[in-house]
Order: sequence, then structure tokens, then C-alpha cells
Amino acid sequence: MRYLVATDGSTLGDEAVRYGARQAAAFDATLVIAHVLTPNSELIDGMLVLPGEEAAVEEGERVLENARSVAVDRADEAGSEIDVDTQLLTGRPADAITEFAGETGADAIFVGHRGLSEEREQVVGSVAKSVVDKAIVPVTVIR
Repeated sequence: MRYLVATDGSTLGDEAVRYGARQAAAFDATLVIAHVLTPNSELIDGMLVLPGEEAAVEEGERVLENARSVAVDRADEAGSEIDVDTQLLTGRPADAITEFAGETGADAIFVGHRGLSEEREQVVGSVAKSVVDKAIVPVTVIR
């Protein structure tokens, strides 16, 4: 089995990682932790440029390494070991997460819920809600 946890490095993202690690340990699944980079692109002289690309990648790798540590610590607390893989993705978060889940055969997705106001959530929607809408596997939203 493969469980996918998407994290943005937030407190709720860490909670999703902890929950996913607990489930992976219980069901002897591989835990795949993904972070999505959403670089702002600019068109300059006909060339696509991604300002701050190196810094964004470094930050994404830091988020993933922290998440890996959170997952391993959680499994250790439960007296288990789990296999943890990490993946840096790019694009629109919900699309990148659900496409990656499909491509890699994930059995479930875990995401943290962002605390958006009702008004903003109705207009924009949240990543978690979009993942639920687009996923073809079960999604657990962690609050």
C-alpha cells in the first residue's frame, strides 16, 4: 500500500503527516510525502522565467525534510518503522497532488485543512476541498 500526504509545511500539514505516518505504520504502507511548488512565472522577452526558483526549491526541500522527520518520529513513538519517500511537485496544488496520486498508485491521500473564512472558501475554494473533489482515491482532511 502507498499513502500520500500533501504538506505545505504548516502546523496542519504536520498534523496530516503525523496522521498519515500513524496509518502507514498500522497498515504496513509506504508513506509518500509531497510538497507542491507554485512558482510565479513571468514572460520576459519571449522566455518563460521563474523568479526565485532556486530559493523555492530549497524551501520545498526543507519542508519535505522536516515532514520526513515528523513522520519518522511519529512512527518511532508508536514503536514502528515506516518507509518514507518524498516528492517535490510543481503546478496547481490540487491538480499536482491528485495527478501524482493517480500516477503512483496511491491508495489514499491525507491533507491538512486550511482555516479559510467561509466567504473566501466559497469564492476561491481550498486546496483540501479541491483535492477531495478531484481525487479518485479516499481523501482524509485533517483539522
